[in-house]
Amino acid sequence: MDTMHAMDTMDVMDVMEVLSVSGAVHVPRSDSFALVSPESGREYRILLACPEEPPPEGGYPVYYFLDGNAVFATAVEAARLLSRRRGEPVVAPAIVVGIGYPTEQVFDPSRFYDFTMPVRPEELSFLPDGRPMPMLGGADAFAMFIKEVLKPAVERRFPIDRSRQTLFGHSLGGLFALRMLFAFPDAFRTYIAGSPSIHWNRRPLRELEKAFAASVRGEPTDVRVLIAAGELEDGHHSGMNGNAREQAGRLAALASYGVRSEYREFAGEDHLSVLPVLISHGLRFASMTS
Repeated sequence: MDTMHAMDTMDVMDVMEVLSVSGAVHVPRSDSFALVSPESGREYRILLACPEEPPPEGGYPVYYFLDGNAVFATAVEAARLLSRRRGEPVVAPAIVVGIGYPTEQVFDPSRFYDFTMPVRPEELSFLPDGRPMPMLGGADAFAMFIKEVLKPAVERRFPIDRSRQTLFGHSLGGLFALRMLFAFPDAFRTYIAGSPSIHWNRRPLRELEKAFAASVRGEPTDVRVLIAAGELEDGHHSGMNGNAREQAGRLAALASYGVRSEYREFAGEDHLSVLPVLISHGLRFASMTS
């Protein structure tokens, strides 16, 4: 090994040692705190960031992101950058909330329980490899936690524009976002369902959707729904993209009753790489005024 190579290697090792002991890099103007669901007894790590700008007269918009451990930092920086375009900003300065778990895992297994409805075992035949089935069926308790514990906690900390709140979910989180739309359409103005795992709860979700459709035909609502997927997810055995397109099509039929929906498919993106793209598009979709 020549002397220069040895020095380069030593420099890298020195840097790695510094990184291992110097602590984490923090997202500016952010904080985290714990909340417990009274329904399930589960603890959540809530990640929260506020903009530098003072709140507008009507209060800040709020973006709630499921899988906060995975997407919070990306969402905060996307919202910050998109609000700083010269001239008219792409999005308004907003509060970003990540709903995460007290762990360093990117995707905690608890999400299987929180994001799904009860389902019969025979409806999950798409898992052929013998893996043990995770605990499922906690979506009702998780929905109550968001509505009755988390949202009031955020509103106690900041002036909030309740007419400009968004729920963002991806994969099983996308399934939960649709479930939340159908069960509690007034909880948020905008619902973003990325690569929704409809195949996990096809039957109960469809039942909720039918009740939602009947309800809005009798009493129109005012919601916006973005359903999206990555191009490279098409053809997966779960039918991810086909299910998403069909779901978006049924929602489009409710346009005259106040349901404004859109389906987007992002070229060259797979189930995970689609996330940063979806966050950017989702923030802009939620900020549209018409």
